[in-house]
Amino acid sequence: MIPSVLPTYSRAPLEFERGEGSWLIERDGRRFLDLSSGIAVNALGHAHPALVATITDQASKLWHVSNLYKIPQQQALADKLVELTFADTCFFTNSGTEACELAVKMARKYFYEGGQPEKVDIMTFAGSFHGRSSAGIAAAGTEKMVKGFGPLLPGFVHLPFENALEAATDAVTDTTAAILIEPVQGEGGIRVVPDEVLKGLRKLCDEKGLLLILDEVQCGMGRTGRLFAHEFAGITPDIMMVAKGIGGGFPLGAVLATEEAASGMTAGTHGSTYGGNPLGCAVGLTVVTHVGEPEFLADVNRRAGLFRQRLEGLVAAHPDVFEEVRGTGLMLGLKCKPAAASVVEAGYNAEVITVPAADNVIRILPALTISEDEIAEAIARLDKAASALEAG
Repeated sequence: MIPSVLPTYSRAPLEFERGEGSWLIERDGRRFLDLSSGIAVNALGHAHPALVATITDQASKLWHVSNLYKIPQQQALADKLVELTFADTCFFTNSGTEACELAVKMARKYFYEGGQPEKVDIMTFAGSFHGRSSAGIAAAGTEKMVKGFGPLLPGFVHLPFENALEAATDAVTDTTAAILIEPVQGEGGIRVVPDEVLKGLRKLCDEKGLLLILDEVQCGMGRTGRLFAHEFAGITPDIMMVAKGIGGGFPLGAVLATEEAASGMTAGTHGSTYGGNPLGCAVGLTVVTHVGEPEFLADVNRRAGLFRQRLEGLVAAHPDVFEEVRGTGLMLGLKCKPAAASVVEAGYNAEVITVPAADNVIRILPALTISEDEIAEAIARLDKAASALEAG
């Protein structure tokens, strides 16, 4: 008999009843050091006082009205994002998956309204993850994502991650509309796109009249030590997908765009019942205000440098378990020699939480507020997990 919750997840036998900063407390009282942050979602940790205060205050006033009316909290969050980024305009969603759907629609509508309706193809790259909607799985194109879900949404051209710039340059045709890429692949195994590749893709889009769409759902919102990862390359996109960390644990996403790229999205072309609700936007504004402070990002960079240094020492101490450290900022990965799933499970036994990814990598995505003492404790627990694997 099928369980009452659809069994689409392989769940660990853990039930957490509360969280405190970088810690999750199991029902039996065990305290787990959380290096996953709900897969890069809880940017300010669990139960951050400012977020608790914001959500409590807003919940006592107004949760939902729909987008038939002006929403001051939505306007305030949009204004803040426009102030801090390349964007001229924002649309708020409930998730990164929904952000992907709009980004695809926005790009194609731009060319349709510009008299080039043939321009519908969007280039994507191997190892990518853009959500599990029809557009998201078609964009990724991997067998794991698409098997059994055909017919797939057409209009996606899949390219290799390695030599991405050369592949994209060779693949441009008269029907190409956009390039969609994650500056740092998360699900794909914590793979960083080199700055020169992002610069080259931006230049290619400018030369060929294409739109550059960046998926910063996982790598954005301070995760890399900049507010958004593309800032390291000194470029800006035309359209950007944001989610996960922007809500600090509350379901919230957004599409940010230039006025030009968004020009086709007029009244009635897109909508969302819950997207941009007062509760979510109030929380999002608190998160963005905190994370957008230069002092906060400087602290992220400092902690990230310490964490990476300690992880390099962990790899050196356990060469039969770990191969290398990957990533940037507090979006880190350990490539493993045993199956990544077994390393994650050993971590559970050591009361430390990590997340598996492709290419036999475990992701380390702690709260951006993790302390130096907690980093030391994380290394100690990962060391314990690795030692257990070595002992068999």
